[in-house]
Amino acid sequence: MMAPHICIARIGAAHGVRGQVRLWTFTDDPLSVTQYGPLSSKDGTRQFEVTHAREAKGHLVATLKGVMTRNDAERLNGTELYVAREQLPATEDDEYYHADLIGLAAQTTAGEPLGRVVAIHNFGAGDIIEIAPPAGASIMLPFSNAVVPTVDLAGGRVLIELPAEIEGDAPDAA
Repeated sequence: MMAPHICIARIGAAHGVRGQVRLWTFTDDPLSVTQYGPLSSKDGTRQFEVTHAREAKGHLVATLKGVMTRNDAERLNGTELYVAREQLPATEDDEYYHADLIGLAAQTTAGEPLGRVVAIHNFGAGDIIEIAPPAGASIMLPFSNAVVPTVDLAGGRVLIELPAEIEGDAPDAA
C-alpha cells in the first residue's frame, strides 16, 4: 500500500509574466514548502519543484522549475501539491495531521459506534470533525478536547463525548 500523501500547498493565479505563481501553503512555516524536494500532483503524475519563494500578503510568490511563462503558470491554477506523509515533521502531543485522523473509527466514550471520521474542516471558527455514520447524514462536531477527549491513532479510533444538545433541525420538525 502506498504511503499517504498530504496536501501542503495549492497553486493560485499567475504572478507577473515570467511564470511565477501565487502559492497558498498549509504549513506552519509557509517557506518550508521549499524544503521537501519535488512535490506531486494529487494523482502523482506530475512533479513540481519550488526553486524560489518569497512571502506576500497571505501567500507566497513562487517560481516552479520549468514554468517559464505566464501561460504555463495560468494552466496550473488550482493544482494542489502533495508530499509523502513520512517527509513531514513529527507532531506534538495533541497535534495531528488530518490524513492521520481520516478513516479512524468514531465511538462514544461509552463505547457505542458512531461511524468513521471522513474529514476535518475549519470554516474559520476552529476545527470541526465530520463523522459519517453507517447510514444517514454526517455528524459535525467541534474538534476540541471536550468533545474529542481521546485520539487513539495506534488503536485506530477517536472517542467522542457527544454534547448534550446538537443544534439543527428538531426531530419533530416537518
